[in-house]
Amino acid sequence: MISTLKNVVVVGGSYVGLAAVKELVNILPATHRVLLVEPHSHFHHLFAFPRFSVIPSHEHKAFIPYTAAFSTASDPSRHSVVRAKVLSLFPDRIVLDRDWQGTKEVPYDYVVITTGTRLPAPGTMEHEDKASSVDYLRSYQQRFKARTRLSSSAAVLWASNGDGLEGDLSRQGSWGQGYHRCQGSGAGRRLPDTALRARAQGRPHSSSGPRHPRHGPDSQQRFRQDVEADDGIPLINPANGFLAVKPTLQLQDPAYPHIFAAGDIADTKAHKAARPGMAQVEVVAKNIAAMIEGREPTDTLVVNPPAIHLTLGVTKNMIFRNPDTANGATEPFVNMKEDGALDMNIEGVWARRGVKATKADDFHL
Repeated sequence: MISTLKNVVVVGGSYVGLAAVKELVNILPATHRVLLVEPHSHFHHLFAFPRFSVIPSHEHKAFIPYTAAFSTASDPSRHSVVRAKVLSLFPDRIVLDRDWQGTKEVPYDYVVITTGTRLPAPGTMEHEDKASSVDYLRSYQQRFKARTRLSSSAAVLWASNGDGLEGDLSRQGSWGQGYHRCQGSGAGRRLPDTALRARAQGRPHSSSGPRHPRHGPDSQQRFRQDVEADDGIPLINPANGFLAVKPTLQLQDPAYPHIFAAGDIADTKAHKAARPGMAQVEVVAKNIAAMIEGREPTDTLVVNPPAIHLTLGVTKNMIFRNPDTANGATEPFVNMKEDGALDMNIEGVWARRGVKATKADDFHL
């Protein structure tokens, strides 16, 4: 099938990828369409995977259909989800691992790489379909049940790295990032109320999966980069494995101004989390729209202090933001809450993805 529409391809349909889609469909002219390339049949709510891998009966709720991916567009039918993996990226086309509309090669005018990074098991599913992924989480539940007892008020936490949870969190933060020391102490104060204590002999890991990774080395596993830099400017920062980008979030190499990266895969110096990635795709969308109109891309990323929403048990949780020192703040923002639920209020997550679940069977879609 030949389309007269010009393609803006988003590679990766997780939090940042879907945020990019939402920004783009609301700003692109009628001459362009968004193609979201993602091999999974459903959106993966990664934040729920650790809990749903040990607490049964909710695992199927962590996988949400992509049916509403373009619901905010004026003409949703113009855009498409392409269920496939990107094998190669060339300056004018992507190569897929399977046919889409009769071809494995899809041309593009612009591409946005939002593939993220690979998480330790069970943070990344081994399968593409929902049924197999649900079974995968259930297998973790069985292994966990065989090893320990879990009360209904147990916390699902990484264990400490040797000097207590407070030291580990303040030093490493989220996925190895530096948070203010108050984050760890605030979390540590809540632990005595939980049934499952954090232990101090290292981070837990599956015998069949990797240990807790640093960001860079696994970044490229999600995406094979076949664009070659002719002028010696590396596309990937060798120091950390992330894609080198300008403040406009275009690739650092000036030969590829039409290729953007955002989220965990991009070397933005922002902390690796969903919220910073969503701010990044706003920059990406505005710059692509400018270029389509023949203007220079001038929107640039502003890196904000790290923040995290940390679960401290079933109901207890903490919202934490580092001090905004650039604006004169010296103390972090800390908000201790007790509004959690066993299923992590998953119904609201479905609603935010545009899929309304009104009865139990809806979560099996």
